[in-house]
Amino acid sequence: MKTEEVIDVFKSAGAVLEGHFILTSGLRSPVFLQKARVFMHADKTETLCKALAELLKAKGYGDVDYVVGPAIGGLIPAYETSRHMDATAIWVERQDGKFALRRFEVKPGDRVVIVEDIVSTGLSIRETITCMQELGVEVVAAACLVDRSAGKSDVGVPLVALAEYEVPAYEPDKLPPELAAIPAIKPGSRNI
Repeated sequence: MKTEEVIDVFKSAGAVLEGHFILTSGLRSPVFLQKARVFMHADKTETLCKALAELLKAKGYGDVDYVVGPAIGGLIPAYETSRHMDATAIWVERQDGKFALRRFEVKPGDRVVIVEDIVSTGLSIRETITCMQELGVEVVAAACLVDRSAGKSDVGVPLVALAEYEVPAYEPDKLPPELAAIPAIKPGSRNI
């Protein structure tokens, strides 16, 4: 899939929002990709995640034991991508402020791909990598449906993005006047 096709799926689900948004990273943006509106539709989710699985395989990252999703945003795309990779889906979730593998067991040497929904700074992926490495697991790559940084985020392993869609993001104290004039909302899930 091309970036335009991925964004068209988001648009068809009403998932490209405009306003003043506080991103999971803490940055501010006039555009928010509300992936939950895409994930409401099994057909749209399958289309995107099947394409992501095919891209991972084409890049040589298809031979893995697990596809790991960072909770909450990575749960659905990790599950659906794993289905098309013939791998098992698991997830990490926050425990005492950091990601932990609470519900599953892995063995040292297991190979995983981390699948996230949207990447802005890559923080959730980096935190997931740390968790996996502490368990002795080999993280062969990370993947996302949309890379908002357009390849600028360094997650520490190869990052495979179905789409690169760069939109402006600002530090809270460096907002352009037109964005500062709009009340900010935080639709993400980092604190959940």
